[in-house]
Amino acid sequence: MFNAIFDMLSYPFMQRALAVGILVSLCAALLGVSLVLRRYSMIGDGLSHVGFGALAIAAVANLAPLKVAIPVVVIAAFFLLRLSEDSRLKGDSAIAVISTSALAFGVLILSVGGGVNTDVYNYMFGSIYAMSEDDVVLSLSLSFIVLVLFILFYNRIFSVTFDETFARAGGIRVNAYTMLTAVLTAITIVLGMRMMGAMLISALIIFPALTAMRVFKTFRAVTIAAALIAIVSFAVGITLSYLFDAPGGATVVLVNLGAMLLFSCIGAIGKRK
Repeated sequence: MFNAIFDMLSYPFMQRALAVGILVSLCAALLGVSLVLRRYSMIGDGLSHVGFGALAIAAVANLAPLKVAIPVVVIAAFFLLRLSEDSRLKGDSAIAVISTSALAFGVLILSVGGGVNTDVYNYMFGSIYAMSEDDVVLSLSLSFIVLVLFILFYNRIFSVTFDETFARAGGIRVNAYTMLTAVLTAITIVLGMRMMGAMLISALIIFPALTAMRVFKTFRAVTIAAALIAIVSFAVGITLSYLFDAPGGATVVLVNLGAMLLFSCIGAIGKRK
């Protein structure tokens, strides 16, 4: 088994997959804690569907997929937050409106433009092993920027997450940091679509945060635990995917599910004691 793992690490495409996957998983987990606590856990699902619509346009127009999807999804994140502020359409309802509309638009564009090709299929269900060197450079660069901004504004994101009223009274520009979180999430979603697919990327945001909350209670502890869980789950998932020739995205999600069940048991035992 260890020989197989060493063989796996010798392949350049596996090295690229691990480097990008671990960094994107880390970004998704860190942002996921704030999103889950603010009841925006399904924003990843909504924005990934928007990303699929953008990728459909790029595929039909023969444009660079990531360069088209990133600005479109960032704009959608802004629109989503504005829409959710409307008293008639809150939270999950706003996400459902945007996600279903974008998915329908993407399917329509593909139908008119000649059908689903292999590249768009990969963005729907993930194909981390097929990442080009340009995709890797762009993904690593943007992931690093997301991490730096999250760490730099960690205290303000923490304040806005737990009590917007108190944060606003303390002079924090709540809307600005809410928008920052949305933009960072949008970038992470687009990057993650390449490895997990539009149908599975929201798992990287939801699972690590929920798993950490089963055992840890403070924001800092949950954030650190979620980051570690995301990294380990991705590394284990991608390794199992290689060893058993299974789909990478689906395997990573199932490993995350297993981690959540394990932490749920640990949390239940801790409560009894």
